[in-house]
Amino acid sequence: MNKNISISLTGDVLLQRRLPNLDKHNQLKCISEILNTQDCRFGNLEMTVHRREGYPEMFPGGVYTMADPFCLKDLLDLGFNVYNTANNHSMDFGHGGLLATLRHLDELGIPHCRTGKNLSDASQPALVECPNGRVAVIGVTSSFHDSYAAGPQNQDLQGRPGVAPLRHKAVYELDEENFDDLTRIASLTGINSYHDQARKEGFLPQEDTFKFGTFNFRKGKANRVETTPNLQDLRRTLDAVKDAKLYNDVVIVSIHSHQFKGDDKFSAPDFIRIFAHECVKAGADIIVCHGPHVMRGIEVYNKAIIFHGLGNFILQYETPTVVGEEQYWSAGTTRQESTGVGGVAHIKSKGGKIGLMKDPDCWRSYFVTIDWTTEKMEATLYPIEISTDMNNGLPSLSDNTEILEKVSLLSKEWNTHILIENGRGKVVVNK
Repeated sequence: MNKNISISLTGDVLLQRRLPNLDKHNQLKCISEILNTQDCRFGNLEMTVHRREGYPEMFPGGVYTMADPFCLKDLLDLGFNVYNTANNHSMDFGHGGLLATLRHLDELGIPHCRTGKNLSDASQPALVECPNGRVAVIGVTSSFHDSYAAGPQNQDLQGRPGVAPLRHKAVYELDEENFDDLTRIASLTGINSYHDQARKEGFLPQEDTFKFGTFNFRKGKANRVETTPNLQDLRRTLDAVKDAKLYNDVVIVSIHSHQFKGDDKFSAPDFIRIFAHECVKAGADIIVCHGPHVMRGIEVYNKAIIFHGLGNFILQYETPTVVGEEQYWSAGTTRQESTGVGGVAHIKSKGGKIGLMKDPDCWRSYFVTIDWTTEKMEATLYPIEISTDMNNGLPSLSDNTEILEKVSLLSKEWNTHILIENGRGKVVVNK
């Protein structure tokens, strides 16, 4: 039987204020009408959702994000019915904020992947029941502080709440001359003394690379970096994909990653490419990546489609209602010395002269609808522009063909052809 399932995918949804009434906001209403024609409607929920139900963490995901639970109802009205919650903002307010976010999502019956009460819980897929089948969405993040990772349970101790992690290892290869210089600097400065002693005493494992501070080096013929996914996280995710493939029609893997290759923010790092390909080999139909706040190319691989970067969808990163005191300190001020959230944002952006607000690539993006059948997938790309007016951060459909032309240019690395006509892009994957 030839089934048909429709899917929409958006990038980062960082909402910190209530959405306007859709009937009074034509641009949002136009987008909502498109989203609501789809069975499965996915977004990366890049904020915590609660009413100050946690403590501000020492290591937030860049800024502290917090949205009132009513915002989830606004997003439901807009069209979303499944989220990724594993990202660099998941633990902005610690375990309390994370668990409150999950509770508010559960109370509204919204599937989400994947943060959880422990590693097992965080590794479960979100399931979306569609009229003609079922979609499983598995989520991981490679952008997180070590303390964010969910912990496994055993017969003695409960697990730790957190994100489903995708750790990776970076090894920097240096030619002989540069490697010898590095070892000499390490000897002169004693930068490795603590780690060397910890390894001698058995507190840290022995490694086959040379440690310089927190970075791993080896001697080779070239000067380059090699990144590979953590095998434990890779195996855990591949098992989840294989299992989900047994009883779901479509399997989507969501990857939140800020890392990039070399100095090119538009290029996915090697470990993400390896991870995505392995997930496809295990049975994933669609890989959706988000995190770097810019668009990246589209790859067709083994009859699956990989969106290496969808960019932003809603971006209200400078308008939280409150931030922790450390956020003021990082800007060289204090809460008492500042007017408040607006004041500290003004200081950090140097009056709006630096940061994401000045990067046009952060405010031009696209979202996707996919018509999936057992014979093929047809993806339609809708260009959007996101308003920077007073950090409104809301998307509008755009007729700017430069957006699709840039996606097409970025996709040439993967030999992916994007047909652009009538202000939309098309990618077809035959099975």
